[in-house]
Amino acid sequence: MKSLRSAIMPFLILPLAACGAGTIVPPSTQIQPPPGPPASAFMKQGPLLGSDARHLTQMFGTPRLDIRETTVRKLQFANGRCVLDAYLYAPARGKEPVVTHVDARSPAGLDVDPAACATALQAK
Repeated sequence: MKSLRSAIMPFLILPLAACGAGTIVPPSTQIQPPPGPPASAFMKQGPLLGSDARHLTQMFGTPRLDIRETTVRKLQFANGRCVLDAYLYAPARGKEPVVTHVDARSPAGLDVDPAACATALQAK
């Protein structure tokens, strides 16, 4: 029995020895935020595109929501007739974020024309 144990022991220890021996853990790296929208996003035409947050606030007043993430800022304006979401991205590092996309909807959630919503928000 003792010889059987002696014969099996190296096979039982070998997998355990392989678990930690020579393992190199790479140093942790910082996760880079995803890139902003492509440069072509800043060339589109439409209501509010290219406006900064200060301009939107001057037009519509204090936003109902102001959500800031790593690469995007979302401002939401509403007045009971429509809800407008403006998404702002910086066109380049260190530059002021500007609107690159706008969504508009009725309070019930139906899509509406962003230009019409912007006009309704200004009328208050």
